[in-house]
This record gives sequence, structure tokens and C-alpha cells, in this order.
Amino acid sequence: MSRTDAATTLLRTLLGAVGRVGRGIRWYMTNLMGDSAYATYVAHQRRVHPDEEPMTERQFWRQRMDDQDRNPGARCC
Repeated sequence: MSRTDAATTLLRTLLGAVGRVGRGIRWYMTNLMGDSAYATYVAHQRRVHPDEEPMTERQFWRQRMDDQDRNPGARCC
């Protein structure tokens, strides 16, 4: 293997690792902020309750906010 091939292979390996880290950070932040909550809810509804129509995204977020207002738990405000 030539030096150029070795450098190219190393660069591709590093870029692949950086990409995986970036995707991991994005996944963590979207889950932390709750961005994927509705998609998770819809997947659960279709898997566990296939005969029921899931709430719309607007209804879902309204109910979620109402539940948090009724039961604040560990929120700061």
C-alpha cells in the first residue's frame, strides 16, 4: 500500500468516525428535547393499538403540555 492510499484510508476512517459521532449527538439532542416523542407515540400506537387512530400531532403536544402542567414532576418552573 502506498503512502497516498494509507492517508486516504485514514482520512476516510476519521471522517466516518466524525460522522457517526455527529449522528449520535443529533440523536441524543433530539431525544433529549423530545423532538421524536410524537413519532415514538405513533409507532407505539400502530404496534400496540392498530385498530385505534392515533392523535394528531397537535392533539398529542396539547395533551403532553396539559399533562406536564397537571404533574410538573422535576421541572424547574
